Amino acid sequence: MSSSRTSTVFTVAAVTVLGGLVAYAVYFDHKRRNDVDFRKKLRKEKKKVTKQTQQTQQQQAQAEVASEIGAAEIKAALLKIREEGVPPSPDEKEAYFVMQVQVGEQLAQKGPPFYLPAAMAFFRALRVYPSPVELIMMLQSSLPPTLFKIFMDLVNADVSLPVSEKSEDALSRIEGYYDFFPPRRMNVTVQVGPTEGNQAAKKILVAEKDFAEGEIIYTEKPIVVALDADLEGQGTHCSFCFRTIPDGVVVKPAHDKLNSAYCSRDCQDRAQIGWQNLLFGLDPVLPPELDNGMGSVTTAQRDAAQGPYVEYLRTKAKQTNLLAARYAAKQIAHETSKLLPTQVGPLAEELQLLADGTEPYNVGDHIERLRFVDGNTTSEEVKMLGAVLGSALPGIEQSVTEQHHAVLVGKMGYNAIGVCPDGGRNDRPVTSDRPEELERTRTPHGTAHQIGSGIYLVSAYLAHSCDPNTRPTFPEGTNELHLVALRPIAKGDELTMAWVDVSQGADEDVGVARRRRRIELARGWRFKCECAKCVREAMDEEAAHAEHDAALGVTGDESRVEDTMRHEKAPGAGMGPD
Repeated sequence: MSSSRTSTVFTVAAVTVLGGLVAYAVYFDHKRRNDVDFRKKLRKEKKKVTKQTQQTQQQQAQAEVASEIGAAEIKAALLKIREEGVPPSPDEKEAYFVMQVQVGEQLAQKGPPFYLPAAMAFFRALRVYPSPVELIMMLQSSLPPTLFKIFMDLVNADVSLPVSEKSEDALSRIEGYYDFFPPRRMNVTVQVGPTEGNQAAKKILVAEKDFAEGEIIYTEKPIVVALDADLEGQGTHCSFCFRTIPDGVVVKPAHDKLNSAYCSRDCQDRAQIGWQNLLFGLDPVLPPELDNGMGSVTTAQRDAAQGPYVEYLRTKAKQTNLLAARYAAKQIAHETSKLLPTQVGPLAEELQLLADGTEPYNVGDHIERLRFVDGNTTSEEVKMLGAVLGSALPGIEQSVTEQHHAVLVGKMGYNAIGVCPDGGRNDRPVTSDRPEELERTRTPHGTAHQIGSGIYLVSAYLAHSCDPNTRPTFPEGTNELHLVALRPIAKGDELTMAWVDVSQGADEDVGVARRRRRIELARGWRFKCECAKCVREAMDEEAAHAEHDAALGVTGDESRVEDTMRHEKAPGAGMGPD
């Protein structure tokens, strides 16, 4: 069982057994998918536990005050649990998890005197659950507040006790993420920035060494990408790396509903393994060792589901929706790859690079920590995406919900960086969308000049500044990002980039340029820029500044992190910052 955690319910395959309280991940195998008795048992268990959950909610209104549980009792309970160990095999862990959840629910129904042993049972379940943050979030919304507090006291005690008193697994699983990410070879760390006004402190990217002007701070490849819609399938740019494809060397798969093109067989293979085949192809999605012929019997269903979804993407969706779908597919690909005894290939290589060769976190661990604003999605899109995924892996469609997908789309939209090799292009089609509805990506050249966009897990922590000290470049003509210092940077300095074009146009004065970029930032990322340059320029036009601020439509910063991430710390920081 992996010691890392993930924010979404995309695991292979996801089976809901506790009616919204717990959606636990079980290991995917062909026999289990086709075992009718197993499915009947799950449906029976779901009805049983749903009834128990309703009873618990009724009792919650009658008694919410439990006896105070002291720190000594929490520590003693935690040490007792650690001495018990955990089951070794996946099947044993699965049975152990279900048993502990059931015990916890039964004890919770008995009222406050039994809350400590109930919390201990839920904590035991947490130790073997593959997505701990997900479980914590579900328990928070379902348990009586007093019981959840005791449960979290156990979690926090497990984090805060000295290393000699706690298990290595708990340390890496519940805390310590920023001790491993970003990779140390990138010479940057994530820290907690200063509090601004009434806004919570944010995590920022900080230099860990001095850099000269023009020096490359780090290079980074995207976790998922999307070529601009007008270039997709034209054979002019690689759908995976964005490289310009020379005449006569385009590579295309035998079946691809999106009609994607690649510059090499290697790029095609990486895209197919990462996301493309699951969403738009017909090849088996499970490794040959696990497929057992399932790929051949799902071909017709997959083909039928993909057609309407591709049409939706082309006519109604934005690039962020495609990025979200590809991320979901990539997470599923990572989960299926874990079923093999030895993990090799592009997916394993990707995680190892992100973790500097240490035990890697899941892709979900990285995405769940990113900030977001509300994403635009529809029930039609969610239904179609679920059909596409479910036709390839029956059962996984249950995990595609509007709430989760809206958050995912929001994260893609908030964090996507526009790829503009050599300053970008000037022939991007003009959309008919209203200015406030335009899709925007982070790029100092302006979204209108990009050829596509991607999610860069480290660079996502680069805050915006209208006077930045770094600039993302793409000198190799691909979507590999090279972050370059625009001026000397000292160790400990925050690294920033311009999310929009901050230059002053020939037809703009200082005030017009300032208003234009602040409107773009407010519309695209829902915050009012108060960087040093904006504040300095505003001093010269105080009256106009006040009028302009009122027209922005935002009063501060509306972006946020998922609730569970507010309890995490960055290196050297206390708990709680965004």
